[in-house]
Amino acid sequence: MNNLPDIAATSAENASPAFMSGEVVTPDSSGPTTASSFIPAPRWLLEGLRAGIFLKPRVAGCSPLPAQMLLVLALVIAVEVAAPRAVQAGPSRFDVQAFLSYWWLAGVFIGLAWWMSGAPQATKSPRTITLTGAVILWLVGALVPELASDSLGAAIARGWLNWAWLQSPWVSWSIYLLLLAWSLAVGVALLVRIAGFSGRTAIAACVLAGCSALTVWQFNAHSWERDYSQDDGAPKRPRLQLSQSVFESQQALLEQQIAALAPQRPGVADVYALVFAPYADEDVFLRESTLASEVLATRFDAEGRVLHLLNHATTTQTRAWATPLNLQRAIAGLAKRMDRDNDVLVVYVTSHGAKDFRLAASHWPLNVDELTPTLLRQALDDAGIRHRVIGISACYSGGWVEPLGNDDTLVMTAADATHTSYGCGRLSELTYFGRAMFDEQLRKTHSFEKAFAAAVPLIKQREIDAGKSDGFSNPQISLGKNVMPVLKALEERLDALSPAGAAPAMPSSGAAGSKTPP
Repeated sequence: MNNLPDIAATSAENASPAFMSGEVVTPDSSGPTTASSFIPAPRWLLEGLRAGIFLKPRVAGCSPLPAQMLLVLALVIAVEVAAPRAVQAGPSRFDVQAFLSYWWLAGVFIGLAWWMSGAPQATKSPRTITLTGAVILWLVGALVPELASDSLGAAIARGWLNWAWLQSPWVSWSIYLLLLAWSLAVGVALLVRIAGFSGRTAIAACVLAGCSALTVWQFNAHSWERDYSQDDGAPKRPRLQLSQSVFESQQALLEQQIAALAPQRPGVADVYALVFAPYADEDVFLRESTLASEVLATRFDAEGRVLHLLNHATTTQTRAWATPLNLQRAIAGLAKRMDRDNDVLVVYVTSHGAKDFRLAASHWPLNVDELTPTLLRQALDDAGIRHRVIGISACYSGGWVEPLGNDDTLVMTAADATHTSYGCGRLSELTYFGRAMFDEQLRKTHSFEKAFAAAVPLIKQREIDAGKSDGFSNPQISLGKNVMPVLKALEERLDALSPAGAAPAMPSSGAAGSKTPP
């Protein structure tokens, strides 16, 4: 930024009397202006904001002074540091590397603007903006979509916007790409104003678009990150660091946990469980999957018979990764330990969901494939496990009922196939479905059917109270006729083991959830 090309001459021999006296000369919109016309820094900021919303900058022929360039650059940096901080509601730390990772695009724009300023069209009309004028306008104009993004993110993070559709990762991606296109369009419009429409302009626009597209891989690179070390009682949250030892220890970890599963007890219909949480970016899935694992182990006489697959940077040494391949291996391992014809396997999956019924997965920089109902059904069928209880806590999870349901399976979902569920955002302690089912109802009963029936009205009322805008999530249940007698016998056996029934509920904030801001 400090090596910008030479700007308008300011020597006394070619400066106008008005400039020498400090008088502001506003460019005449009806004709060309001279290079000595002076625009104060606030006016450059205003015209830059106009460029950010595609209004014509009123700076024809003018160039900023070096001091103005430095002042505007300092203001832009200050805004780009301060605005994203508002997105993080809690203690945060500034990531210099993430902040600087986007600034290479500024160098690309400056290079293209310099190249465009030498185009033949640029020398024919004195009304075109100057090279340094375009740079300062782009620096300010590009702030407009960024401020729009940060404002939306701050509103979501602080619970001012509780629109359920914002929870979808596809919505976040769509908003991100829209704002990226907005910023790109601002740059292209300024390049056009330097030299008009030409083949050179088209080439420059394509180069800028290609470079902008390269920033998509930085979607999760935020200049401010939540600082968990400052939260009272919360552990410091490290980033996942991939290495050969990590991969080897992960493979061994899954094998060890499968080998450690308690054996099936002859004459007893045991419960085995698999809890799967593949979305590492939001801690609500860490909390919910951990809670579900504990409730299944303690309430369903399944101590030593629960596998917990989890993607989270803090559990790399203690939990096998939640990947589709690990899920298949875990189900196969469970099948070898249990009585596949008489025992019951409970599978609980919690993550974000999409309209195509794929389950969102993330554990950057690890590449994790999405889970589908077809893959889960195939893994269960291949393992030969007969009696199944499957819970899916995700948006649009009702689309999993038909692929998974049969006479030997009970399927529960947090929503139907056309609605979002709720409570899966950064401010959520648990999802609404997970909270009602595991933290409340399954502590009172050993019946999944009864717990589901009692949870549905609680979920509906909480969604009404939270202002869920796309309608009731409408949780679904499918009751296989062959599995119901097995689950009834299990309920009676467990009731006999704990006649008092309920276990104490784990405290939870019940905060309304929202999606990660774009």
